[in-house]
Parts: sequence; structure tokens; C-alpha cells
Amino acid sequence: MVDAKTDTNTDMDSTEFSKYVMDRMQQLEVKNDLLRTQYQRIEGEKQQAEDQRIRYEREVRKLKSELDKLKTTPQLIGMLVEVLDDGRSIIRSSTGPEFIVGTSQFINEDDLKPGVQVALNKEHLSIVSIIPMTRDPAVRGMEVIESPDIGYDQIGGLDKQIESLREAVELPLTKPEIFERIGIEPPKGVMLFGPPGTGKTLLAKAVATQTDATFIRVVGSEFVQKYIGEGARIVRDVFEMARKKSPSIIFIDELDAIGAKRFTDAGSGDREVQRTLMQLLAEMDGFDPRGEVRLLAATNRPDILDPALLRPGRFDRLIYVPMPNREARTQILHIHTAKMNLADDVDFDHLASLTDGANGADLKAITMEAGMYAVRGEKDAVYLKDFENAIKDTLVPVSKPNMYTEGMFA
Repeated sequence: MVDAKTDTNTDMDSTEFSKYVMDRMQQLEVKNDLLRTQYQRIEGEKQQAEDQRIRYEREVRKLKSELDKLKTTPQLIGMLVEVLDDGRSIIRSSTGPEFIVGTSQFINEDDLKPGVQVALNKEHLSIVSIIPMTRDPAVRGMEVIESPDIGYDQIGGLDKQIESLREAVELPLTKPEIFERIGIEPPKGVMLFGPPGTGKTLLAKAVATQTDATFIRVVGSEFVQKYIGEGARIVRDVFEMARKKSPSIIFIDELDAIGAKRFTDAGSGDREVQRTLMQLLAEMDGFDPRGEVRLLAATNRPDILDPALLRPGRFDRLIYVPMPNREARTQILHIHTAKMNLADDVDFDHLASLTDGANGADLKAITMEAGMYAVRGEKDAVYLKDFENAIKDTLVPVSKPNMYTEGMFA
């Protein structure tokens, strides 16, 4: 009996111990999970702190770098004139005088060419770096990226002028082998002249559309600048950009703004315009070859242009764009009304007879005004009466001398 009780007590102790062990294990597992969670949170906070520390260090380095830049000794800008045999160079500083200076060993000797801009140490005037030549944003903006949606078929009554323009501008760029075979040089420049509104700028837009060459458009007044030398610099930059992007076409609209005749008694502003004109003359036909760069210009006032502009070698071909005759006015009216809903009574020959003395711009305004008459009347089409009313409203008789058919271009 004693042995049975002893075995029973032993079994009870073993069960209680097992239960105790299991409970203790569960407690330790819960505590272990809690510690693991705390550890992961602390590790996350540690990583965030490390990332923040790295971010702060980067910001400190950036601020120190910016501070070092602000503390950098200012440098002078000069132009390299000549490289001497002993490794030194002749430079012209921005203040005017020329100096013989040394060159940093970290500069590639092949990049040291006369005419490049260099940065000079302020104390010793030695060359420390080469400054890339900057281009005026206004000059870069003169390049026509998207060609105008204008074709020769949208220009009426100027077939002869279109043919001359294509021979002088397009053909040298598209088929240069023809000129080489014949043994002649193509025309360097073409000037379009004639009354306002006859289609000179429209012809230039068509050239921009028809050719794959870089088209650079500049208005003559954009060459006129406030400060001395700025206009000449812009002229140089325009021709330099045209040479780099050749084949190219430079179109100067309103040439008379920069190309007027020179006078000896000119004021200070006129003298600056004349300096710019002389730079333009040098770029058009100077020592530097133009390459595959064609020049196209337009003006309403050929009578005031400087004779140096008009000589062969600069503008080899002068194309007169006249006022449209009756047949040309008929073609122009057809072109401007191609997308309009016209009534059956519209007679273009009759309208052409009523618009004697109107230019292309006038005819476009007439078609637009005729359409407005139809809109006001809520009509389904534009009638002949609408065109007749538009002609009365648009055409105002103006008496003025014809300087294009009289005088030097007669």
C-alpha cells in the first residue's frame, strides 16, 4: 500500500511539473515575441536615424560646397590671341590690354585655339580654364523648328517669282551637283522687294516648308540694340549658328530697318545701326566662307537701302513681287475661299474686276469679311452680295507714289 501511494504522489508531481514547464515556456515565448517586436521597432528607428544622419551630412556638404564657391576668388574673362612656342600664351583681358601668361597643366593643349574665351586667375593672370562660347537665347529662338504649313500652291499669281526663288535658294541646297557640273557658283543671296501685302513673307514661309535646311528667321529691327557692339555680336551669332547647322537659310524680314543708307552726319544711335550694317556686309561677303548658307531678305523700301547691300556677291538676285493683276487676283480669291461654302452666284472674275489695286492681304481680308457677312445673316453659304459688301468695307482708296516701278528698280 505504501508503494502505491508513493507512485501516485510521484505521478502528481510529474504532472504539475510538466504543467509548470509548459506555462513557463508559454510565458517565455510571449516575452520573446514582445522583445522581438521591440527589437524590430528599435532597428527601424535606428535605420531612420541613420538615414536622417546621412541626409544631414549631404546637406552639410552641399552647403559647404556652396560656401566654398561663394568664397572663390573672382576670375577675369579674356580671349586667347596666340599660343607661343614656350608654352605661354598671349591673351587679351576683358579690361582691354594684352598679356603674356602661363597656362594650367590641366588644360588640354588642343583646346587652346586663338579666339576661345578663357578664365584668368585674378592675381597672376594665368589661364585656369576654358569658357565655352555662349549663344544668345534670342539668337537660338530665331531658328524655325516647326515649318509653316504653306506650300507654293497656296500662293497665287507669283509663278515667275516662285520659279526664280526655287532656282536661287532651293536648287543649290537640293541639287548642288548641277552647279558643280556647269562650273558656276549658285547665287549667295536673294532679295524680295515690292509693295506691302504682296506675298514676300509668304514666299519665305513656302521656302521654309519645301526645304529640309535649317530655317532661321530674323526681323531687321532685332539687330538694332541699345548698347554698342551688341547688334554686331548678334549678327555674328546668327551667321555662326547658320554655318554650324548648315545647310541653312537665313531670312531677314524688313531689311530696311538695318540696311538704310549710311550718312556722315548720323547721330549716335544711327552710328550704332551703321556698325551693325557693316558687320552684316562683312558676314554676307567677307573673308570667312559662308558654306551652305543661303541668304533671303524682304523689304518694302528698296529705295532707301545702302548700295553696298545690293551689289552682286551679297544679293545676286533681286526679285520684284508686284501688285497682283486681274488674273492673279482671281487665283488668290480661289485660294482663300477653297474651304468656304460658296453660293452658285459667286463670280471670281467679277470680284477680281472690283478689286483693282488690292494686294494679297487685302483679298484675304475681303474673303474673311464676306464670311462674316454670311455669319451675321445666319446664311448657309457666302453669296456674291456678301463679297461686294466686303469689298466696299475693306478697300479704302489711297493715293500714293509707286516707288517700285519708278526709279532704281524700274
